[in-house]
Amino acid sequence: MPKYRGAVIGLGWMGLLYDLGQRMGTWHVDDVDRPTPTALEVDRKFHFHEFHNARRFPTSYCEALHDRSEVELVAAAERDPKRLRICGERYGIDALYTDAFEMLEKERPEIVGIATNTKGRANLTCCAVENGARGIITEKPIAITLEEADRMVGSCADAGVPLCVGAISTSHPSLAQVKELVAAGAIGQVVSMEASSNTNMSQHQNWAYFVEDRPTWVVGLGDEPPRESGSGEFRGQGMMVTEAEQVIFFRRNAPILRLTGTAGEIMHQGAYDPWRLWQTVETAAGEKTVEVPWPDPQMQRLGGAVFGLADVIDCIEGRMQEPKNSGRSVALAFEVELAMKQSAAQDGARIELPLADRTIAMEYDWHR
Repeated sequence: MPKYRGAVIGLGWMGLLYDLGQRMGTWHVDDVDRPTPTALEVDRKFHFHEFHNARRFPTSYCEALHDRSEVELVAAAERDPKRLRICGERYGIDALYTDAFEMLEKERPEIVGIATNTKGRANLTCCAVENGARGIITEKPIAITLEEADRMVGSCADAGVPLCVGAISTSHPSLAQVKELVAAGAIGQVVSMEASSNTNMSQHQNWAYFVEDRPTWVVGLGDEPPRESGSGEFRGQGMMVTEAEQVIFFRRNAPILRLTGTAGEIMHQGAYDPWRLWQTVETAAGEKTVEVPWPDPQMQRLGGAVFGLADVIDCIEGRMQEPKNSGRSVALAFEVELAMKQSAAQDGARIELPLADRTIAMEYDWHR
């Protein structure tokens, strides 16, 4: 018997459509009538024997909620009526709304997936909390301004509502394995942490899961002009220092994450590449650093919505303190990225954190 009533807001690609068809078309974030494929597998099933193929692994928030026996997917909200009809047909939902706020107020779902564009997401998150949500998972990026991110994180924290931001690899169980290995001394004392600076630092921020305290300052250099896609996200290089003097270096074309210790190293090159582990061992010829087998679980392609929802439910039921890809850590990464942009614009000046101006905004790709 389901414990939680679930709902999804935004039935675009991450909300619904990735599991039913091929992505297509362009649109403006304020458009109501958006390109939707006519050839959709509305009755599509997911089968275990197909999971070797990333395309055959469920991606959407609707499917993640529908798959959990603890959750009954009871409602959806979307401005585009044709997408609402598709969702209702696939999942047998009658509570379909073109106004998300009305849906939250009338249906009062306990677990909410917010897969809208970034614009307005903060208001929806806070409204979900006000109407009794016990857990929330949203699409990335977290927000347009720091003020919006502050409201989202603060509202959820005050109500004790776990917030997961983005269906990305940070939610994969292997991230917890990495933290356990580091805590157990598998690579000795960590002396360096390195992350990629040209892969959207606050949209795929595995590094933030390993930040143990509050960042205090950053420096950044070599940022690039905004791209034709509309994104002004940081594309330079830099470093961040925390209160406890933990240092993270951000470099172009660096691995998504590399942890170097006094007795070894942990790395994964790309967001969904396998983790690799090197350890210093004693040999007849003296100490050698060798690659050793990675202990399960190993990283796998996709599944961000599935694993993010799993973390939210684990938090609700007392098995975790916060999701691995928590709103708190994503907001931290967002502020660091904005501060690095400010530093780069000032020829690498040191920028103190927290930033005083919470109204500064980030520009994203047109589809965000």
